[in-house]
Amino acid sequence: MAPHLRCSRSWRSSCWRPSLRRRSRASRAPDVPLSTRPTLYRSRLLWSTIDVCNASDQPNTVGVRGSMPGDSHAHDKMFMRFRLQYMNTTTKHWADLANSASGFVSVGTGASPRQAGRSFKLSPVAGQPAFTMRGVVVFQWRQGTTVIGQISRPTSAGRESLAGADPAGFSSASCRIG
Repeated sequence: MAPHLRCSRSWRSSCWRPSLRRRSRASRAPDVPLSTRPTLYRSRLLWSTIDVCNASDQPNTVGVRGSMPGDSHAHDKMFMRFRLQYMNTTTKHWADLANSASGFVSVGTGASPRQAGRSFKLSPVAGQPAFTMRGVVVFQWRQGTTVIGQISRPTSAGRESLAGADPAGFSSASCRIG
C-alpha cells in the first residue's frame, strides 16, 4: 500500500473486502496467448479507463471502467476484475495499492460487448504528497468454470463510457489523489 493512502472501509466499492483471500501469483489463471483469441484481444472494444478522478461531488474517488467484446457465444460468461495501482516515486514503477482488488465481477454473457466499472474511495493522509493512480482491469471469458480467455489492460484515455463518468465524457489514463 502507498505509505500515506488508505482505502476507506465504509465505502461500498471493492476497495476493502475482508472476505477475499490473497492467492499466490502461481495459483491465478495465466493470461491466454494472443494467438488463442486474437480477435477478442485486439478488439477496439477491449479497454479500461479512469472515468472519475477526484470529482467535486466525489472527492478522493477514483472510478475505473472497463469494456470487453463478447465472443458471440451466449453460453459463455464474461468477468472483470478491477484494481488500483500507484506510481512509486522511488522506483518509478507502478505498484498495486493494497486491498484495492474487486474480485471477479460477472458482467454478462458472451453474446455482446459489455462495460462495467468500480469506484474506489481513498483516504489520503493530510500533509502528505499526492499520488498518481491508475487502474488495471483483468478480463475473463469463461465456459462454466473453465477460463477460456484472460487478458489485462491498464487504464488509457480517450474512451467512451456508457455510464458513470464524472464529469460526463471524462476519460483518463491516470488520476492524482492527495
